[in-house]
Amino acid sequence: MGETMDIANPSEEHAMLREMVRDWTKEHVEPQALRHDREEIFNLPLLRSMGEMGLLGLSAEEKYGGSGLDAAACAIVHEELAASDPGFALAYLAHAMLFVNNLAFNGNEEQKARILPQVCSGEWIGAMAMSEPDVGTDVLGLSTTAVQQDDGTWKINGRKMWITNGCLDDEGTPADVVWVYAKTETDDKGRVQMSTFLVEAGMIGYSVGQKIMDKTGMRASNTAELVFEDCVVPAENLVGSPGESLLHMMANLEAERLTLAAMALGIARRSLEDMNRYAAERTAFRSQIRDFGQMQRYIGESWSKYRAMRAYIYDTAAHMTLGKPGHRLDSDGVKLFCATAAKEIADAAMQVMGGYGYVGEYNVERLWRDAKLLEIGGGTIESHHKNITRDLSKTPDSITR
Repeated sequence: MGETMDIANPSEEHAMLREMVRDWTKEHVEPQALRHDREEIFNLPLLRSMGEMGLLGLSAEEKYGGSGLDAAACAIVHEELAASDPGFALAYLAHAMLFVNNLAFNGNEEQKARILPQVCSGEWIGAMAMSEPDVGTDVLGLSTTAVQQDDGTWKINGRKMWITNGCLDDEGTPADVVWVYAKTETDDKGRVQMSTFLVEAGMIGYSVGQKIMDKTGMRASNTAELVFEDCVVPAENLVGSPGESLLHMMANLEAERLTLAAMALGIARRSLEDMNRYAAERTAFRSQIRDFGQMQRYIGESWSKYRAMRAYIYDTAAHMTLGKPGHRLDSDGVKLFCATAAKEIADAAMQVMGGYGYVGEYNVERLWRDAKLLEIGGGTIESHHKNITRDLSKTPDSITR
């Protein structure tokens, strides 16, 4: 019999990547995680420094300063970061997946040659702006508009909400470059036609409306409202052709949901690790608490969920080709399952650890708070229910093949 394959490390290159990121995270991310959560501080210098390791352009081509790696590599990095600091991992995801990956697969050669080296190095920090104050899952209901002017430029008006990396500091400095979705027209049936624009810091009319404070979790990432008030964008900053947003949005949403699920796996792994250690250290009635049936239920069920998460995530990654749509059934399914499982495992860890689990310095309280966002951001669990049910009605053989 040949060697069995580790689904989470499908090659030696993947295993080396995991080891590198895990070691770097232990040295640089772990020591700052608690303070940055408590004080709602985004560690911008630390994120920029990831460019030196080629992690900010993980999926971008090497000729633009990226690393040219695959979906499994993206999942590995997000898992390792989130096992220490999910808030920081979310800021990384917004940059590396929502902006860089989007541009790498959907921008034209001029856009990629001009912008990718700057975001892959960390000189620029990117974001993606889709949600609005009154629009979330219903992306076709967005109200931000872009109108082309006589000179070929576009004028954008609207507000975007809940934008990770939307502002870079407490002074309201906006993201260096943002991938912005806007309504440009309606078709003959009255359906919204969306277009995509690259908005850069310094462009007239682009600013931060507010930094959103007092979040339940993910407090180490900055969340902001972005304002576009007669924002003038050059014609060359239109991505693709007018009305093409949905074509590239779908593929990138699938990659986003995979990496959000990988973040859930990191949260679950760390929570399981901490509860397992505590159950051996803590005694009651002259026994380790791991000898008690209820503690065994929490640990045993958490282990089973963690292993199921791990298998589903890396199986989905193995079948996903970045930049190409067609994986929605599993990208929705994996995020649906893993987001809730991570929250449940973190909750079990808090219960096993009792009072110690309820305070910040023991990690799981923070992981528990961070996990909740994964049921909301990047597609609500309700939207996943809808998508999965709709897709299975079209391809019922997906169940048996």
